[in-house]
Amino acid sequence: MPILSTTGNTETVHSQAGTMIELHSVSKTYLHSHHALLDVSLQVNKGEFLFITGASGSGKSTLLKMLYGAELPTQGEVIVDNINVATLENYGLSLLRRRIGIVFQDYKLIPQRTVAENITFVLQAQGYTRKEIQRRLEPTLKLVGLLSKADRFPDQLSGGEQQRVSIARAIVGTPPLLLADEPTGNLDPDNSWQVIEIFQKLNSFGATVIITTHDEQLVRRCHHPVVQVKDGKLYRK
Repeated sequence: MPILSTTGNTETVHSQAGTMIELHSVSKTYLHSHHALLDVSLQVNKGEFLFITGASGSGKSTLLKMLYGAELPTQGEVIVDNINVATLENYGLSLLRRRIGIVFQDYKLIPQRTVAENITFVLQAQGYTRKEIQRRLEPTLKLVGLLSKADRFPDQLSGGEQQRVSIARAIVGTPPLLLADEPTGNLDPDNSWQVIEIFQKLNSFGATVIITTHDEQLVRRCHHPVVQVKDGKLYRK
């Protein structure tokens, strides 16, 4: 389990040494024998920052979905924090997902809820006390640069701000693993870089970060490890 502490105004995740993710000869086949992934193996250590690149439809999103159990492999094993995801029933999968922050390209915010409410509703559902929710909310808002907009609604925000709300919602529970599926896909270069800088800061606090993207220029700017999905296979770049 990660050790949680507070340094200044920022919640910090200290991950213990070891492997966060292991894929062993993983294949994913859909109808009509379409191979999204074919005999893929991968290891990601705790505290690593990894980009997964590839063309649209190459299997990047499928790979990410298997890490939080939204998809199961046709063959092979997906191990997350020493847990074989395919063996989990509903309750076990729910517990695993509490330890994973997930950020989507299309934000998935609730229009009728404010920024603060969008960030904290998951904590409420998990039974956190009001005091603990408030303790976590302010430093999270500060981290993503939205403290002054806590009472705004999603339609009052720019696309970049909405994505930062999505990130805040994913990290407010200080999960040791962050997964982001094309988080900059709808953003201009300036907003894209702001989003990546947030992920890099979270990684510096100890979180393991995995981001799928087709933005090769952004990847080159960051100098983090990269794997490419092509024809269902993984290639180190």
